[in-house]
Amino acid sequence: METAGGGPRASTSISVRRRVIWLVVLAAVLAAAALASLAVGARNVPLPTVLDALFHFDPGNGDHAVVASRVVRTVAGLVVGASLGLAGTSMQGVARNPLADPGILGVNAGASLAVVAGIFFLGVSSVSSYLWFAFAGSAVAAVVVYAVASLGRSGATPVKLALAGAAMAAGMGSLMSAMLVTSQDSLDLFRTWQVGALAGKSWDSVDAVLPFVIVGTVILLATGKLLNTLALGDDTARGLGHRPGLGRAVSAVGIVLLCGSATALAGPIGFIGLVVPHLLRALVGPDYRWLLPMSLLAAPAILLLADVAGRVILLPGEVPAGILAAMMGAPVFIAVVRRGRQAEL
Repeated sequence: METAGGGPRASTSISVRRRVIWLVVLAAVLAAAALASLAVGARNVPLPTVLDALFHFDPGNGDHAVVASRVVRTVAGLVVGASLGLAGTSMQGVARNPLADPGILGVNAGASLAVVAGIFFLGVSSVSSYLWFAFAGSAVAAVVVYAVASLGRSGATPVKLALAGAAMAAGMGSLMSAMLVTSQDSLDLFRTWQVGALAGKSWDSVDAVLPFVIVGTVILLATGKLLNTLALGDDTARGLGHRPGLGRAVSAVGIVLLCGSATALAGPIGFIGLVVPHLLRALVGPDYRWLLPMSLLAAPAILLLADVAGRVILLPGEVPAGILAAMMGAPVFIAVVRRGRQAEL
């Protein structure tokens, strides 16, 4: 199985100019996705009207009111997408595992189970309350999955991590179902949150997670050089003056903050953290000093575009962004697994 890195040497053939160009392109794509999120829906709003609503808002204008109602949904998509993309990119570097993703490795499942437990036993119903349960569930799931995958002589190989994560997700899913089927109130609170959707968010919800997202983002953006050296092996990393164990622990804190925040705000959205790093490596190489900041642009763009598509493919209803993200991510997951098996032969 190929690793999810490559280190500084593997990336020297890609010029800084090319990376800067792609950075600008991704920023433009993200801006276009955000504008589409404001303009497209059950009631489409022309782009000039969207811009007019943003800079010269008229509360008496119906189109302006529609745009205003979509702003918080768009901001939530930016926050959730950036969190999942950055967390997934960092997870692949920390674990040196191309299959690492908050959904595949059971981190989202842990957060979901903890939130369901909070709903079932304590009746929590707000994002600010979900947050602490999501953080605890994410952390416990990450530790358990890595510990289980580390058993045996071969250690935590990519395939063992994926299998341990799948088993953890299945087990936690069963526990969630057991709690939900016995409580209609808990089921009603959990139902719309479970599918992973951006609709119906409030500014209070976004404000509750934003400080944790900022802290997690700062932590992970500072680990680019460490992840490059980890791709060369722990011994080499130590020889270069790094402490791999401490670096992984610090990265884990940032990952838990981002995964917990995203899950508390929008529910368990999978595959964004898997797809984005692989797309970016094809564009700019394996240097994490570039991959990490670029994931902050690419991931929310993909999530917003999935959300926009979900609004229009089944009018007058909607398909939640989490479902479309899984539909896009599943083929990428299969392709990565097939490529890894071919590399082993």
